[in-house]
Amino acid sequence: MTEAEDRKPQSDEARGTYESEITSEFAIPEGLAVPKGGTESETTSEFAVPDGMDVAQAAAGESEGSAFSTPRTYSARSAPPAFTPPVGVPLVNLTKDVPWQDRMRTMLRMPVAERPALETARKAEEVAPAVPRVLDLTLRIGELLLAGGEGAEDVEAAMFAVCRSYGLDRCEPTVTFTLLSISYQPSLVDDPLTASRTVRRRGSDYTRLAAVFQLVHDLSDTDSHLSLEEAYRRLAEIRRNRHPYPTWVLTSASGLLAGAASVLVGGDLLVFVAAALGAMLGDRLAWLCAGRGLPEFYQFTVAAMPPAAIGVALTLAHVDVKASAVITGGLFALLPGRALVAGVQDGLTGFYITAAARLLEVMYLFVGIVVGVLVVLYFGVKLGAQLNPDTALSVSERPVIQIGASMLLSLTFAVLLQQERSTVLAVTLNGGVAWCVYGAMHYPGGISPVASTAVAAGLVGLFGQLLSRYRFASALPYTTAAIGPLLPGSATYFGLLAIAQNNVDKGVVSLTKAAALAMAIAIGVNLGSEISRLFLRVPGGTTGGRLAAKRTRGF
Repeated sequence: MTEAEDRKPQSDEARGTYESEITSEFAIPEGLAVPKGGTESETTSEFAVPDGMDVAQAAAGESEGSAFSTPRTYSARSAPPAFTPPVGVPLVNLTKDVPWQDRMRTMLRMPVAERPALETARKAEEVAPAVPRVLDLTLRIGELLLAGGEGAEDVEAAMFAVCRSYGLDRCEPTVTFTLLSISYQPSLVDDPLTASRTVRRRGSDYTRLAAVFQLVHDLSDTDSHLSLEEAYRRLAEIRRNRHPYPTWVLTSASGLLAGAASVLVGGDLLVFVAAALGAMLGDRLAWLCAGRGLPEFYQFTVAAMPPAAIGVALTLAHVDVKASAVITGGLFALLPGRALVAGVQDGLTGFYITAAARLLEVMYLFVGIVVGVLVVLYFGVKLGAQLNPDTALSVSERPVIQIGASMLLSLTFAVLLQQERSTVLAVTLNGGVAWCVYGAMHYPGGISPVASTAVAAGLVGLFGQLLSRYRFASALPYTTAAIGPLLPGSATYFGLLAIAQNNVDKGVVSLTKAAALAMAIAIGVNLGSEISRLFLRVPGGTTGGRLAAKRTRGF
């Protein structure tokens, strides 16, 4: 056939024959035997049983199983370990009749997969708020709490409560000494969203702290229906609010605190006035240094000098007065008891980085006080001042006067912490009870000061936790000021005096005693708070147990 004939159009019969010979990749090649099938489709799947594999036939009358039917080899008595424990997953009852701190702390101590999710959307907004705005509100609230001296665990609980109130269940807050961060992941397949905020300024304003706690309580309440805009408005009002006490009241409270502390260690009226004047002068100098932008270390150094200078001046003037009581009273107004308690509490609850940073801050402030007092005592000794460390052993026992002085000290301490007026009376009585317990155990009972201080501080923590639960507020306003009478002011002073007189061994022993007393206070307050949780209803499992922090027990 020629090339022209090949290009001629073919007939319909020839074209059909040609098309029938065209094959595809799905056609069966020639020579391949195909088994004859029945009426069923020849298509198989990955679940089909391969040829040559014997499958046991089901017994007569046995129905075909499914993914939800019990396997034939299952035995209830010899059940293998499963992901769900035999007793079931404990149900967490997040009722409203317990403080939100306990509810959120219980949630944080649970694995993420076991945390109960919100059943319904609680907020009144038809459209859910933007996740970045919720995280920003959460970080701002956490910043105010951490700057106010709240413990890291309570700050995390507050941040988790805010996020959960707006439906963000899969969130993880993280708190350190200066950095707050929170991460939210909508689901396992979505990218997480993380935000952070740095805490640069700190202040002692327990009125603002109580307002933030009330805001978190309203947010976590299912009946409040607080919108995001309303929460931002209230947070702005909290930040703009002025301190409840003017500056002159704070200065006067500092002087009264020093005077009450001097009476507590055996001083008389003249000692009271001298200690008050020295503390007020030191407070004004510290305010001046703060206005000039000097670090807090130098502020404490300058504030510790006037009380020591007045005590040395009275000794050089041969005035019949206890100079040690004057200097000790001035030290009581400067010792960082609030930061110490918060640091030890963070360490006991597992926040070791934050605890180390807080305790390092306490050490720096204490060193600043030591430098200020030592400089004055050194020059006083060089000038011939007769300062005798043995006067620490001649503290007179005046129960009624000392109880009154301890209550005055707690009251003025509460004013310095900017507490609400409604909490001042309670913390004053709590401080009086603490000193009564310490005095009864130490003086008539002859028990060591460290043990007596620990027991008294434990009662302070217990009563403070009960009062805070009664008012659904923070426990700090009811405990921090109440430990004021227990602070180791006299042990600190006599240790510094011994070092100034070149008796380093005796000075180190006295400063070690002061450190032991400080640790006894901090551990006692935390232990009292934990004891209160043992006897009060706390959200937990069906057995009533309290979920503790996850630890490896040192392994």
